[in-house]
Amino acid sequence: MPIAVDIDVMLARRKMSVGELADRVGITPANLAVLKNGRAKAVRFTTLAALCEVLECQPGDLLRWEAEDAQGAPTGEFSRR
Repeated sequence: MPIAVDIDVMLARRKMSVGELADRVGITPANLAVLKNGRAKAVRFTTLAALCEVLECQPGDLLRWEAEDAQGAPTGEFSRR
């Protein structure tokens, strides 16, 4: 998928666990793990807003676009930082 999720980066910067973030956002740790690992097909704006509020960040700090090649693998300068 061309949208990469960097929740793990923000968790590390804030020295916060997945469990703590899930509790503060109001979602299950399992659902947060699906989102964090890039397996989610969608995210509600209310969830994204809650993540940004708790992590004190902008949506662009959590989500970014990556170009893909024909096989779906990330390519170019926009691939994983």
